[in-house]
Amino acid sequence: MAEEKRKIRYAVVAGGWISQGAFMPGIGQTDNSVMTALVTGDPKKGDELASRYGLKSYTYEEFPQLLASGEIDAIYLATPNFRHREFAEPALEAGIHVLLEKPMATSEEDCIAITEAANRSGAKLMIAYRLHFEPGTVEMVSRIGEGHIGDPRVFNATFTQMTKASNHRMKNGFWAGPVADMGPYPINAARSLFGEEPIEVYAVATQTPGEHIDTPDTVNVTLRFPGERMATFIVSYALPGTQHLQIVGTKGAFAASPCFGFGEGVAIRYSATIDGETTEHEHPVVDQFGGQTQYFSDCILQDRDPEPDGDEGWRDVRVIAAVERCLKTNTPQKLPPLPKRPGINSEQARRLPLAEVPPYINTEEPNA
Repeated sequence: MAEEKRKIRYAVVAGGWISQGAFMPGIGQTDNSVMTALVTGDPKKGDELASRYGLKSYTYEEFPQLLASGEIDAIYLATPNFRHREFAEPALEAGIHVLLEKPMATSEEDCIAITEAANRSGAKLMIAYRLHFEPGTVEMVSRIGEGHIGDPRVFNATFTQMTKASNHRMKNGFWAGPVADMGPYPINAARSLFGEEPIEVYAVATQTPGEHIDTPDTVNVTLRFPGERMATFIVSYALPGTQHLQIVGTKGAFAASPCFGFGEGVAIRYSATIDGETTEHEHPVVDQFGGQTQYFSDCILQDRDPEPDGDEGWRDVRVIAAVERCLKTNTPQKLPPLPKRPGINSEQARRLPLAEVPPYINTEEPNA
């Protein structure tokens, strides 16, 4: 009998929408990963999800017990942003690998502390940039790197959604607002497509009249890159759902929509206009969460460093932090230059079929 392939055992930390609607179904699409535990602040939700998936459920207070249990190899961490370091750092210190949702943290200091914990223990840390493994996105990055649109000069994007004022993201300030929540998508896209790091940040923000929230709900950001390249994007919690991006080079342009989303019916597609001729490019719908988890588990099993690591996560957070400073001072923010990263590799694309998503368990407990 052939030896059964080893699977990385994951605990899911936080049982909210992204965990239930994406990660927990998606992990079942892989051949190298399995869930064995759940950590949540809501015992009722924990019991129901544990029963559904055959897991052992822990409370947040029992997290240290889980780390010492020998029941897991890795965690998928999807708490609200401000709690990322609280769980990532001790997990990494204990030698447990961490797949961490973006944004990596709510400060550069926390990003650095999380990365240093991984460096000390040798545990793997990957930031959950699922689009780094999505075939259409990987193809665009690869084609730009090959010079298909010439020298990329201008990037623009819009990413909007309607968010209820009762949502916890509308009640926890800037670092739960649209720049921190949605901004990593266009920021990371611009950085990946240009293959460069921004050197200056400027932003303006508005708030819809009559909305009583503690964060701007619509923000326009401009990034200056080396070589006089420019990226501009808008993110909003107060407008109907829209997502598109365009990157224009000296020989042509790519335009993509949808470009940031996932799930049923969402195939990342783009048009390429080169030398006046336009072609359409679409890949099948894939399970983006299954794909990124399969990649991360492969990195663990083969002792390879994941591409979207702590440094990648920090580089986006330093841009978000500069946006916050700019909004407070109304002054453009200079960023020190950074060395280039290797970036997304064409071999990273994963094509797992989309998982069926079971009904969402909602017990109305916040941040659970």
